[in-house]
Amino acid sequence: MNDTPSLPEGYEISTDPARIDVDRVHRWLSTDAYWALDRPRELQERAIEGSLNFGVYETVSGDQVAYARVVTDGATFGWLCDVYVDRSARGRGLGTAFVAAVCDHLQPLGLRRVLLATQDAHGVYEKLGFKGLDRPDRWMALGRE
Repeated sequence: MNDTPSLPEGYEISTDPARIDVDRVHRWLSTDAYWALDRPRELQERAIEGSLNFGVYETVSGDQVAYARVVTDGATFGWLCDVYVDRSARGRGLGTAFVAAVCDHLQPLGLRRVLLATQDAHGVYEKLGFKGLDRPDRWMALGRE
């Protein structure tokens, strides 16, 4: 990406799954994320295990302040999901810089398409090059909403 926003001072990104604060991520998503309300802990753990995970951490304390994961085959397709920034860390440009860093991390894979779904953050993702599907009539889904 050109002009990739950088994380604010005092934060770092890691893809190390051992650093994920699973309790915190589960609490965030199951209690405060409209798409994952009441998600069982065991289901969250399985999702983490089957994904490429990203965390943002305070450099001094090491506390996790954001999470995202990508479900991908590593070659052609990726689904960016469970993007969450702790309420205490919002409003500093952290979310935009975080998603930009995730996209930068995926770029060398040469994925043909990275999808995501959002109810209310279109503007954030559009700044990073995401746009609505050109042909949504070609897409279908199996499962429950």
